[in-house]
Amino acid sequence: MNILGIDPGLGTTGYGIISNINNEMELVDFGTIKTSPKDSLSKRLKIIFDYISELIIKYKPSIFSIEEIFYSNNVKSSLLLGHARGVAIAAAATNDIIVYEYSAKKIKQSLTGNGNAHKEQVKFMVKNLLKLQEAPKSNDASDALAIAICYILQNKLGAL
Repeated sequence: MNILGIDPGLGTTGYGIISNINNEMELVDFGTIKTSPKDSLSKRLKIIFDYISELIIKYKPSIFSIEEIFYSNNVKSSLLLGHARGVAIAAAATNDIIVYEYSAKKIKQSLTGNGNAHKEQVKFMVKNLLKLQEAPKSNDASDALAIAICYILQNKLGAL
């Protein structure tokens, strides 16, 4: 079973695909989807939607795991993040994939045991749980892998 984790963002969306067979997690792919602030909002959203749709066709995930919206004092940033989340979820829904949403606190708690863990602690656990030689350099890609791992741990499909 493949799990697609998404760390949504309008400028950079992280993605991570993990295979989970017989309670063993294995890295399949990870990376980022970048859009240019020079492009229109609709073009940027289409880029995100199309890229995620291509990932779904290529890797055929059974589960789509995404970070819940983060509320901030910057209303415009929250709205733009909501747009990116929306097209990501629409790509999953278009392909009849079940969507699971997790708060940043839940993701950190699942991986590190501390809901207030720092990014470096999360990266360290991603590296260890996936038995990687080094953690992904991109925080967005690492977070996306953490979101996919969170689904596995929350559903007891893998062990620490």
